[in-house]
Amino acid sequence: MIKNDNLDKVSVNAIRVLGADMVQAANSGHPGIVLGAASMAYELWARHMRHNPKNAKWVDRDRFILSAGHGSALLYGLLHLFGYGLSMDDLKQFRQLGSKTPGHPEYGVTAGVDATTGPLGAGIGMAVGMAMGEAHLAAIFNKPDYKIINHYTYVLAGDGCMMEGISSEALSLAGTLGLGKLIVLYDSNNISIEGNTDITFSEDVGKRVEAFGFQVLTVEDGNDLEAIGKAIEEAKADLTKPSFIIIKTVIGYGSPKAGSESSHGEPLGVDNVKALKQNIGWHSVDTTFDVPDEVYAHFEEIGKRLSMLEYDWEKMFADYCAEYPEMKELWDKYQAPVDSALLDDIFNKSEKAEATRASSGKILNQLKDIIPNLIGGSADLGGSNKSIMNGVPYFSKDDYSGRNIHFGVREIAMAAIVNGLYLHGGLRPYAATFFVFSDYLKPMLRLSALMKLPVIYIFTHDSIGVGEDGPTHEPIEQLALFRSIPNVRVFRPADAMETAAAWYTAVTSTDRPTALVLTRQNVPQLANSSKEALKGGYIVSEAKKADFDGILIATGSEVSLAIEAQEELSKEGIDVRVVSLPCTELFEEQSEEYREKILPKKVRARVAVEAAANYGWGSYVGLDGATVTMSGFGKSAPASVLFKHFGFTKENIAQTMKKLLAK
Repeated sequence: MIKNDNLDKVSVNAIRVLGADMVQAANSGHPGIVLGAASMAYELWARHMRHNPKNAKWVDRDRFILSAGHGSALLYGLLHLFGYGLSMDDLKQFRQLGSKTPGHPEYGVTAGVDATTGPLGAGIGMAVGMAMGEAHLAAIFNKPDYKIINHYTYVLAGDGCMMEGISSEALSLAGTLGLGKLIVLYDSNNISIEGNTDITFSEDVGKRVEAFGFQVLTVEDGNDLEAIGKAIEEAKADLTKPSFIIIKTVIGYGSPKAGSESSHGEPLGVDNVKALKQNIGWHSVDTTFDVPDEVYAHFEEIGKRLSMLEYDWEKMFADYCAEYPEMKELWDKYQAPVDSALLDDIFNKSEKAEATRASSGKILNQLKDIIPNLIGGSADLGGSNKSIMNGVPYFSKDDYSGRNIHFGVREIAMAAIVNGLYLHGGLRPYAATFFVFSDYLKPMLRLSALMKLPVIYIFTHDSIGVGEDGPTHEPIEQLALFRSIPNVRVFRPADAMETAAAWYTAVTSTDRPTALVLTRQNVPQLANSSKEALKGGYIVSEAKKADFDGILIATGSEVSLAIEAQEELSKEGIDVRVVSLPCTELFEEQSEEYREKILPKKVRARVAVEAAANYGWGSYVGLDGATVTMSGFGKSAPASVLFKHFGFTKENIAQTMKKLLAK
């Protein structure tokens, strides 16, 4: 029989033992953080965090992000004990194929996991986004007597998270914005994979984070529940700035490997697990996955209290809706998908040549009035990216209702933050930068795709059309890179009509991010561009004869060049079709019949034209085809000079087709 005053200690140890058993059963994983951070996790979840184990998606729950995602066994132990539906059998399947307990937490796989984490520091960035989401929605919806959005965002981070640059970017912005409901619990154990962190990481983290604008608190003993609880309450009380709690722990606590890097990323070993259980006074040394009934009963009682929090919130929300029916109507719009019937007006034919980034900016400013929860901004390039919603305030420390966001020069944090904004719920976020700088944010866009988040990325200055800024600013390989990421739609439109199709695709997506890749330079409006671009590829200029000679395939600014080359070839009696292929992913989603209609297999003389690397074009031009693409980096010169220099002319495209046909 466990005495009541000992339940806390045994509950913490239950988390430790389950974590050690999971990792040992899988013969793979990271037990050290589970043993060291179990006390802070238990204290937070049991006494301070507002959540409901019966409903992992409660709108006003506190968010919890395990930025140190390698410690997934810690989170799974919490979810199991608190009653989130993760069974003991699920724990026994830790890191196995198809389980609810993968090696790192995965959003959408396990109830109670608020974000996919693993790349260190990413969770901090997403937590900042969630805190921004809470602040924004509270500013929009709360009334003096009704705080329907009123929750905290907690993130548990480790030494590795603090070493990664993304954490500095994200925490710097959080401090600037005064996100008082963001609380970071820093598991400070001074150990990384290669040993003591002193070999690479000697700075004073607390002073660094304090300089970012955080309240910094320290708990000297990571097993002192009272001290941890006091620090959390002190953090919650200061709403003027985010809080950073340094909690000093011992990695691998209680095991023979305590304090050693060997406890970080490998199983403790059967004998060491037994020694752990003996050292912490566990009731059964030789059995595995064995938790006393009293511990389950204790967590069940906590769960009952927690479930009442949502019950009380639901009653308050019902009264709010009755008193403010107009806000209930707006709330429903924020929670609902975009009504595609409202998007017809963005498809406008234009006569004037303009950059697709300019077309995009005009469409964005139509969408801002159609989609009230559209929110986003640029990494200090709003004017160049045309990513500013005109007449809309900026999100700031003084006005959280703003929908424009100044991200500053922080590309990777920006992408993590927009992931967090979407994960929070109720918002449709976008991020913008120059396409060449997408290299900085690629890991977070990859997480967007992995989590199936319909986040929107605006990438402008898409090719050698950047011109005078030279090869450092001219993206060459980025199109191929982003097309290679599963579950991403990369849309490179040729004119305003195709840009509208790109935006339509982006805002109606429900399960994948969209990258809009847009020109700096003006492009002509195509006579036959149309909503057919929504299929990813279509005939933009048809051949004259049914039995035509070849196909020119192009994207973006090169489509108009392909049409000019078609005219040149026609003068010599050569009849070709021009296909615009703005989004290969959408095109591949079409029926085989449609794809055959656009790119008939019998027509093997094909030339792809794109001011980027040729990687990936082989699947469209085949062994008999050719490409007019980039084989190296760009140069510094006016765009018109560069296009001629690198062969993006109607004459060279026509000549390339003629050479194919001559074979």
